Amino acid sequence: MGTLTVRENLQFSAALRLPTSMKNREKNERINRIIKELGLEKVADSKVGTPFSRGVSGGERKRTSIGMELISDPSILFLDEPTTGLDSSTANAVLLLLKRMSKQGKTIIFSIHQPRYSIFKLFDSLTLLASGRMIYHGPGQEALEYFASAGHHCEAYNNPADFFLDVINGDSSAVLLNREEGTGEAKKSSESPPHDNKPIIDVLAENYINSTYFKETKAELDTLSVGLQKMKATPFSEITYITSFCHQLKWVCKRSFKNLLRSPQASIAQVIITAFLGLVVGAIFFGLKNDPTGIQNRAGVLFFLTNNQCFSSVSAVELLVVEKKLFIHEYVGGYYRVSSYFFAKVLSDLLPMRMLPSIIFTCITYFMLGLKQEVGAFFIMMFTLMMVAYTASSMALAIAAGQSVISVANLLMTISFVFMMIFSGLLVNLRTIVPWLSWLQYLSIPRYGYTALQHNEFMGLNFCPNINTTAPNSSCEYAVCSGEDFLRNQGIDLSDWGLWKNHVALACMTIIFLTIAYLKLLFLKKFS
Repeated sequence: MGTLTVRENLQFSAALRLPTSMKNREKNERINRIIKELGLEKVADSKVGTPFSRGVSGGERKRTSIGMELISDPSILFLDEPTTGLDSSTANAVLLLLKRMSKQGKTIIFSIHQPRYSIFKLFDSLTLLASGRMIYHGPGQEALEYFASAGHHCEAYNNPADFFLDVINGDSSAVLLNREEGTGEAKKSSESPPHDNKPIIDVLAENYINSTYFKETKAELDTLSVGLQKMKATPFSEITYITSFCHQLKWVCKRSFKNLLRSPQASIAQVIITAFLGLVVGAIFFGLKNDPTGIQNRAGVLFFLTNNQCFSSVSAVELLVVEKKLFIHEYVGGYYRVSSYFFAKVLSDLLPMRMLPSIIFTCITYFMLGLKQEVGAFFIMMFTLMMVAYTASSMALAIAAGQSVISVANLLMTISFVFMMIFSGLLVNLRTIVPWLSWLQYLSIPRYGYTALQHNEFMGLNFCPNINTTAPNSSCEYAVCSGEDFLRNQGIDLSDWGLWKNHVALACMTIIFLTIAYLKLLFLKKFS
């Protein structure tokens, strides 16, 4: 729900769960009616809130969730503890609304925690389970009579719901065992074998199996199973959608952008930190010179820029982990396809959040460092940093998809980038690595970015202005007087393909990582 208002959440549900042929006026009328029925008029335009920002109360958030399910006017509605977090008056109002819906022909199935007596009276059918065993299933108002026939009488002024829990848990202080002499029920109780050594749950389960309620329920289920066998069975996990992929993509992107704009703290902090770090780097390496010290400084700063893009992309792991529960809930509810959600997150969160820092970093550092004064070189550097950020972020998504704990994903990302950094080309000359380990360099994201940045910067530079770099230098075999000499020592191809093949490799890795992330989401266990 995030930073969207109550009304906007209902509009999101209506846009994805109602047919596109339905007019907006009709959708708005249904939204307004649900807001009124749930008593949300005063907070209709208030933000729902997040764990980090205050919004509506817990009860109002719960009613908003119920309202999002009511949008599609379902014939069967499943609710998990719809009164949790609500005060007694609001809980009663919500259950009265559900009761009115049931009288209109809808089937309402829900679990509930400690309902008061006025709510208990609304139940048409009651099911009691203990340790996975059926204790009772039948009319709600006949449950007390059933328990009384088994020797468990509810005390006066005791809440029936609390009484049932006390019986199941074996709390004798709240249970009266009535064994009056002379009555048929008492005789039956006295003639029955003692259950002192038998768990109360086993006794209650056996009593239910021998009751008429169980026989009637079993007969009804047998009748239904015969009818179902004649029908074509459909998988439970098969979900149908009434809206197109593009329509779903549009609305999920719209929600993501709203959340991004209304909670700009993280984005602003990232921009400020990027700008500050750019100024610090620019000050440390300010005014690179075309002499032997300039070779070391250029190599060092390009190495830092590449690896900084990788490590700053670790934050992308939160993109799919934080919203995992929301994604599963909305997917199972038929809001959108996995593909719609995944591409919406990539377009609305991944692309802009990785593009802006790369632009800021390049604009600040490029001119402070005094790198090659060419327009093409400037944009190639910006594009390279973007590609590194996108590839690293895609790797973060591939690792984080399906994870429930952010710290685990962060640890895996950090370890991966540390090993990649070793094979990037600065800490060790890649030509000197033993053959049985050298293949690891092709899995290193910073290697491709660092190689491209070196090719872009060093080509055409002269670090020995007093020496003719075109003539062979006989004084020292390993002298580096030109950028081409440095690139050759690093084993870098001097052709144009030697530059662009790194971007092609990064693009291929991005596609592979995004595909892995999508497949992990697609096959994520969504039904429990």
